Amino acid sequence: MRTFLCCALVLILCSACSQAQESPASTPADTILINGKVITVDASDSITEAVAIRGGRILAVGTKEAVMRHAAPSTRILDLHGRTATPGLIDAHLHFADVGPFYSIDLSRVSNIAQVVQAVKERAAKAKPGEWIEGHGWDEGKLSEHRYILAADLDQVAPQNPVWLIHTTGHYGVANSVALKLAHISAETKNPEAGTIDRDAKGQPTGVLKEDTAMRFVTELIPPYSREQMSEGYLKLMAELNKEGMTAIKDPGIAGENWDLYSELRDQNKLTIHLFALWYGGTKLDSTRQVLARILTLPKPRPAQADDRLISGGVKLFMDGSGGARTAWLYDDWNKNSTGTDTGNHGFPTTDPEIYRQQVRLLHDAGIHVSTHAVGDHAIDWVVDTYAQALKDKPTSGLRHGIIHANIPSDHAIATMAALEKQFDAGYPEAQGEFMWWIGDTYAANFGPVRSLRLMPFHTYVTRGIPWAGGSDYSVTPFPARYGIWTTVVRKTLKGTYGAQPFGTAESVDVHAALRSYTIWAAHQLFLEDRIGSLEVGKDADIAVWDRDIYSIPSDELKDMKCELTLFQGRTVYSDPASLVKPE
Repeated sequence: MRTFLCCALVLILCSACSQAQESPASTPADTILINGKVITVDASDSITEAVAIRGGRILAVGTKEAVMRHAAPSTRILDLHGRTATPGLIDAHLHFADVGPFYSIDLSRVSNIAQVVQAVKERAAKAKPGEWIEGHGWDEGKLSEHRYILAADLDQVAPQNPVWLIHTTGHYGVANSVALKLAHISAETKNPEAGTIDRDAKGQPTGVLKEDTAMRFVTELIPPYSREQMSEGYLKLMAELNKEGMTAIKDPGIAGENWDLYSELRDQNKLTIHLFALWYGGTKLDSTRQVLARILTLPKPRPAQADDRLISGGVKLFMDGSGGARTAWLYDDWNKNSTGTDTGNHGFPTTDPEIYRQQVRLLHDAGIHVSTHAVGDHAIDWVVDTYAQALKDKPTSGLRHGIIHANIPSDHAIATMAALEKQFDAGYPEAQGEFMWWIGDTYAANFGPVRSLRLMPFHTYVTRGIPWAGGSDYSVTPFPARYGIWTTVVRKTLKGTYGAQPFGTAESVDVHAALRSYTIWAAHQLFLEDRIGSLEVGKDADIAVWDRDIYSIPSDELKDMKCELTLFQGRTVYSDPASLVKPE
């Protein structure tokens, strides 16, 4: 089970690479891909030139001559014309359940507050009085003012409509005065547990609410999306994922209504991705017990899934907040504007630490996989130590407990991860390289020049034998995995406010490791490494065909790769009309 790790970190020269891995040649293929560069991401990182597919599975991988022995008159032949094929890419942290981006104002690319105000004004002009106006994706690190959007910015353009604009991290947002009044938020309103109501110098709410307990004052007033809207959003997102060569995701923090809709799509044969879902376990022990009761009625994930399209994978828990909101739990005070100090603020746990330990113990003892959101060094230490204690008290191999984000792990945390992985197949980072790019300017401002160099220590992981699962945290960042592969290598921010590479390059890795984090290593955290993540005989034929060679192009071109063809279980789920890759 662990050979994927050792061989991923040290490439093994394999004399059999030019030979076809195959079933008997008498077995005819449904589809054959030829004349390409096939990056298998197998244990030896083999590169071949052809793949044969039968019944949705890979039948043979190897030379054109060897693979073409499986051709029959009915076989569909796809000439890649030198294109590069990889396993379908995997996102190990993508909020598939979040359909909000399809129905709210997109603020992800605005560059100043005036543009935000104008977008709200245009939406308000079309809205009925009292109708909610929602927006998503703003980030002060991208705004020329380098400050939060405030209620005062929005009030004049939407005096008759409540407004809620969620930050790109999803951990904070801004409400206008109409929304604050509806939520009964005033100067007298106290901060909720594990949440913050931002205030000005006079103690008046600014409109900015941080973390779920504070945001909930407003968000619980917003009408939910209909089942039809949710289902339509899921179909749209799947199509966009396929267009980017992506064929599997880990969806963190779902509820029952999400699972029910996912099941409907599966039953209607409309799922064109492997969807591994984590249920939201809440912040109290009672909520975790309720979720556990539901999960125990469903099959547990296992390496050989009977149905590998929809999997009830386990539970997501929270230990702290956001690197953007400066609510993640640190040992030392947060920075501001890179070199300044947010004196007295070192974040906080969003779940009572002792309650969290009881939640993990409850789930671990029931044999349930747990992945925990932990951004700050204090939070990460608490999580890995909790896992270590649970595993000591009840040794159980293969639950693969994860650390979501794991932004700035301490040396202790890294050593504990390595030990847990080796002994129990647990303690895996589930990291988002795209944070360094898309919200990197905000991160550099908040983590400061010293801590920034510790952010996402991928090179250290490689040297310590720690695989990680890559992801986007969509809709926090754009979901195309090519961005994640690129930024894992180059570590550049979007704006370069504090320098193009404030996180340094000492923790950069090469494209081989970056690709593995979005293929076979991510597959491991979906309990599907025996089915997806590499192009090997017997595995699902999830394949992405690219317009350039990911292993030879300059690093900065990785973000510009274009997917021309995507196969999911052997079926074409995306084809670029302009591509030369056509059936012969």
